[in-house]
Amino acid sequence: MFFLINVPFYWLAVKRMGWTFTVKTLIAVTLISVLTSVHGLYLDVSGINPLYGAVFAGLAIGVGMLIIFRHGASAGGFGILAAWLQETRGWRAGYVQGALDLVVVVASLALVPFPILLCSILGAVLLNLTLAINHRPGRYFG
Repeated sequence: MFFLINVPFYWLAVKRMGWTFTVKTLIAVTLISVLTSVHGLYLDVSGINPLYGAVFAGLAIGVGMLIIFRHGASAGGFGILAAWLQETRGWRAGYVQGALDLVVVVASLALVPFPILLCSILGAVLLNLTLAINHRPGRYFG
């Protein structure tokens, strides 16, 4: 499902970011899709405290996205848009990603219990701060 949701964003990637970026992004999204499916077979996260999970996941995903961005790719979806806007407009990818994440969080208000929503917000803030602080034009690119 994650892979399919990203299909419209690949058009933007090909048209605006080039084939190298798009192929690297396809590889990253494919690996994320496959490894996410396999993850549940080896690690049960149902007993993890949601606050701890949000902090750990926000930081871990932020670092993972930072690594992917710095190597000329994206984790798909909003990441493609954020990378393009940083490259073409100079908008910081972390701030763009954060604004788009905020839209998703607001949309989920009616679906998620409030304490879990607060944990999600914390995780998203940590993820996007990791990107905003560390992903700047001219820094390391692999």
